[in-house]
Formats: sequence, structure tokens, C-alpha cells
Amino acid sequence: MRLARSHDGCMADRESRLDTSVERRASKRFPIEQEATYKTLDHRALVPESGIGKTIDISSGGVFFETEQRLRSGKRVELSINWPAVLEGGCRLKFVAVGRVVRVEDARAAVSIEQYEFKTRRTKEVPPITERSLRAASYS
Repeated sequence: MRLARSHDGCMADRESRLDTSVERRASKRFPIEQEATYKTLDHRALVPESGIGKTIDISSGGVFFETEQRLRSGKRVELSINWPAVLEGGCRLKFVAVGRVVRVEDARAAVSIEQYEFKTRRTKEVPPITERSLRAASYS
């Protein structure tokens, strides 16, 4: 067995470090597939990139998800994910996270979570505002 010294001075089994089946992440990943929306947080962009995707897996440290277009590594993004759990009384939730793209694979991206919060979701879709509805509201 060959041992190699790591950057922190500890001895490590070289074969286990090279074995791709060995999980080295600090957080357990959960295979949660949910609809997600995303947008880049680039104050210099006239129109931020945005799209709809689907989560592949989620951990306490990050989210791996499918994207409509290839995102660039290093970009800050906001993700909004329909959360599968429901509060008492049937109130649906969404998970909103801000993080940085740390890995890109074609139309999939991994985001490291910097901050997050849970919000309640609308139960009904709001109808689009039309000229007719604006006139009707002004006569009320």
C-alpha cells in the first residue's frame, strides 16, 4: 500500500484518494428532484441570465441542478426551489438560496450555498394584468 502526504501533513492512502466511488464531501447529498428557477446576480448585466431547471440533488452545502443554458463558474446566482415538505395546514414552501456556481457540466451546475431562507408559496396563480383589468379597477 502506498501512502502519500497531503497538503496538511497527514498521511493518506493514495488508492482511496483516487477512488471516485469514495465520497469525500462533508455534507450528505439527497436526491431531491424539484422544479427550480434561477437568475444570475450580476449588477453589471443589463438583463441577468435566468431560467427554469430541475434539481438533481441537494445538501446542506449546495445544490446540483439542470439549467436551460450553460452557466459560468464563479457567477453568483439566486435559486428558488419548490420544497417537497408542506407546513401544517397545507402551506407549501419554496427554498430560496444565494450562492456561487462552483462546477459546470454542460447544462448542469453545482452551486455552493452562501445564504438561504424558506418562504411560503402562493396557492393560486395571480392573473396577468391587462388593460381591461386596469380599467375595471379604476372604475371601482
